[in-house]
Amino acid sequence: MNDFKEKIVAIVPAAGIGSRMGADVPKQYLKIAGKPILSLTLQVLLTHPRIDRVILALHPQDNYFSSLPEARHPKLLSVVGGEERADSVLACLNRVDTGGWAMVHDAARPCLTHSDIDKLIDSRGLFPQGAILASPVRDTMKRGNKQGCIEQTVCREQLWHALTPQLFPLVSLRENLAKALELDVNITDEASAMEWAGIAPGLVTGRADNIKITHPDDLRLAELFLSQGE
Repeated sequence: MNDFKEKIVAIVPAAGIGSRMGADVPKQYLKIAGKPILSLTLQVLLTHPRIDRVILALHPQDNYFSSLPEARHPKLLSVVGGEERADSVLACLNRVDTGGWAMVHDAARPCLTHSDIDKLIDSRGLFPQGAILASPVRDTMKRGNKQGCIEQTVCREQLWHALTPQLFPLVSLRENLAKALELDVNITDEASAMEWAGIAPGLVTGRADNIKITHPDDLRLAELFLSQGE
């Protein structure tokens, strides 16, 4: 049986370069309202009272993080990340020598709220195997073909947008992620590693404003969401 009093470790893979933004710096260091995206993301996690530790995976040539005020936070540990997201997450997991729970969150999702973190943590009673924040698909879904035309309309019932954080028993996630990487399984997020191992993670409805910064227009949208507060 899982002990819900066990420690929760937040893991943030931030070793990517975010080339789709077309910027001179990795996207996690672009600024929203004068603050780097990564700072905003880390502040949400570091200030949450139920998160015991935050482990951040950085690119080996990262020259930016040390200048952020969060770099000196006593609750935070940084490690060298890997080539892919899954490698970075595993590098963080390998720095934890105990069990507990791992909460993995995208570095480029600064609009996460404490209330959504609480919802995910509280879901452990219903989903002891782990769960993710997700948003139900609201729009009509179309599947396209190689020519850029509509091939079919996809039923949106039971379709969800996967968000982060994603919360799993730490040892289980570490073992399944390591095995999947060893076998070259395509791992797109932590839930996909658990699914590959035959585990069905729970779905916890999260706020739709928990967006991931991927394109330049997302910066303005995130600034709007953040200005409205939780």
